[in-house]
Amino acid sequence: MHRFLLMLLYPFSDNRPMMFFRSFVVFFFLIFFTSNVSSHKQTYVIHTVATSTKHIVTSLFNSLRTENIYDDGFSLPEIHYIYENAMSGFSATLTDDQLETVKNTKGFISAYPDELLSLHTTYSHEFLGLEYGIGLWNETSLSSDVIVGLVDTGISPEHVSFRDTHMTPVPSRWRGSCDEGTNFSSSSCNKKIIGASAFYKGYESIVGKINETTDFRSARDAQGHGTHTASTAAGGIVPKANYFGQAKGLASGMRFTSRIAAYKACWALGCANTDVIAAIDRAILDGVDVISLSLGGSSRPFYVDPVAIAGFGAMQKNIFVSCSAGNSGPTASTVSNGAPWLMTVAASYTDRTFPAIVRIGNRKSLVGSSLYKGKSLKNLSLAFNRTAGEGSGAVFCIRDSLKRELVEGKIVICLRGASGRTAKGEEVKRSGGAAMLLVSTEAEGEELLADPHVLPAVSIGFSDGKTLLTYLASAANATAAVRFRGTTYGATAPMVAAFSSRGPSVAGPEVAKPDIAAPGMNILAGWSPFSSPSLLRSDPRRVQFNIISGTSMACPHISGIAALIKSVHGDWSPAMIKSAIMTTARITDNRNRPIGDRGAAGAESAATAFAFGAGHVDPTRAVDPGLVYDTSTVDYLNYLCSLNYTSQIILLFSGTNYTCPSNGVVLSPGDLNYPSFAVNFVNGANLKTVRYKRTVTNVGSPACDYMAHVEEPKGVKVRVEPKVLKFQKVRERLSYTVTFDAEASRNTSSSSFGVLVWMCDKYNVRSPISVTWE
Repeated sequence: MHRFLLMLLYPFSDNRPMMFFRSFVVFFFLIFFTSNVSSHKQTYVIHTVATSTKHIVTSLFNSLRTENIYDDGFSLPEIHYIYENAMSGFSATLTDDQLETVKNTKGFISAYPDELLSLHTTYSHEFLGLEYGIGLWNETSLSSDVIVGLVDTGISPEHVSFRDTHMTPVPSRWRGSCDEGTNFSSSSCNKKIIGASAFYKGYESIVGKINETTDFRSARDAQGHGTHTASTAAGGIVPKANYFGQAKGLASGMRFTSRIAAYKACWALGCANTDVIAAIDRAILDGVDVISLSLGGSSRPFYVDPVAIAGFGAMQKNIFVSCSAGNSGPTASTVSNGAPWLMTVAASYTDRTFPAIVRIGNRKSLVGSSLYKGKSLKNLSLAFNRTAGEGSGAVFCIRDSLKRELVEGKIVICLRGASGRTAKGEEVKRSGGAAMLLVSTEAEGEELLADPHVLPAVSIGFSDGKTLLTYLASAANATAAVRFRGTTYGATAPMVAAFSSRGPSVAGPEVAKPDIAAPGMNILAGWSPFSSPSLLRSDPRRVQFNIISGTSMACPHISGIAALIKSVHGDWSPAMIKSAIMTTARITDNRNRPIGDRGAAGAESAATAFAFGAGHVDPTRAVDPGLVYDTSTVDYLNYLCSLNYTSQIILLFSGTNYTCPSNGVVLSPGDLNYPSFAVNFVNGANLKTVRYKRTVTNVGSPACDYMAHVEEPKGVKVRVEPKVLKFQKVRERLSYTVTFDAEASRNTSSSSFGVLVWMCDKYNVRSPISVTWE
């Protein structure tokens, strides 16, 4: 059975099933408890008209009366979840015949197989300019109750980041619960962690029953990922946090006074779509303000993307939804979670690094990254590929590929790929190697990951890796020495991580994605006591804080910052918060140069909108953006109309019948009131002019005249009408149009980038422009 791996998602168990479903389960269990399980069953997400879910489930069970219950092929349907908030429908494990029964029942809209999603896996607040008592971290903005819901691997309730000292009582508007389960009781929650639930029915229908010797069928985090993201978004202030002495300092969530609701829907092998939807459905019902999703799958049309559909339901309830962009960069068009009502977050470096200097035998020095904090390694022999093991796997140091007699006491060189990075170090250590040099391939570029290895190890970028391998090929007795420098500050930053997934979006190319970049490289945050920092079973170490990387780490930064903005502007819509974050983003680094990109093009290349969206988040500026681009549910529905979605497909999102505008109204996807512009020209086509309309709302100075400033993308002329927007009051809305004229057609696919900035006094409202020729 074909499955896709979704990123950082885990199963969910609904403790509040509908009464009609409960009676059906009891009735049929009593009658058919001897039935066999069919090998042709599969779990599906099933979308229905809002009023038809009960009718369809009833029809499904009524149809069993005509089946032969003694037939070896007979199998009961298994209903896992009823969805009432994020979408209308249910999830179930069905035979092919049972699926046909569902499809032929009135009120059915669509169905598709369940899949597994993947997870996209201290100092950040200081790097982002957040300081206690000043600006966004003032007493007023921190005092209001904002609830952040995280769909992840669960949470470690005893962790120091989640203490509730001096917190006020749980807000009366909270409707959630603290669900009991394995190693998790109702007392595990407090005034900080106010809700916790686990969802695993979909996961177990795909993978089988959860092994409770390695995980828990409860909200308790056995992996560490959920604890890490929760403490990043909303963990309390913890002084002297560190990883074995590295990165020592003050650890804090972006909005450290927020309440946390943990929805565990991700497990050892991923997150089932059905469980993720159930988690979002529960979060909406419980009353969260922000949903953080550090997970996802491959890009696909929105109508078969459960995160997009469930996220739409959350947006309709005025909930801000932040998602990770994915870890498939620097390859183009790999960005996931690209629906325009979701905030899609790319990953960046901060200026904190963990440098290690590798001095090879020809006296050249290579600069890498390492979390090892110990004595320097004096000249040791190098081993690589055939001098380290046998077979093609030795170059990647995969399991059982290295030979002890070849590597013992030596520094082993391993290329990235084919196995996990910390697993390579495990293989080197198992084989008697003294240390490892982990070399990025051309695809990974100049990435310098600091991983929690089980032995001294240094991550080296592609360019220095070429120098190392060239020396190795020419030297009869190649050696190297390594000096570990610990934690340093002041490196050029921010910079986009090479692994961060890139645009343009395949699912919706008329909306530029990702939206924003935030710290996601070598992030220190809380960790589970049930997991080693390397995630290796052979690693006996346990830590309170761990350093890991991924867009999974970038996403909760934005979730916490959205909570900060929500605490200041409680009446702002999710679109207004997103707009504020995007239009105030910074595009220069701490050297006042364009933000760079660690991708395959090299560290000195400037990042584009397809790498970091509008730029790098600046929370202090985001709270006072001047103008915002607000977008309503109707605007998003009209956007779906412009994609030529049928009324049946739009019903998946709207929940009720919606009629697309007619009477000569021509809808364009590019007219969505979005804070960025994505323009697409087709090579050789006659259409060389594109015109988009936007409407901005004044949330700054009551009276302000904004003037348009344009930096044109190469090969495109840009006209803005009018060139001045004169606002007279707060919340006044004014519109403008932008015309893009392609100067000439191109023979190959290419892209160019520009910017439109509305300027008035202290405000610079910046919107990136991306132009693509296909």
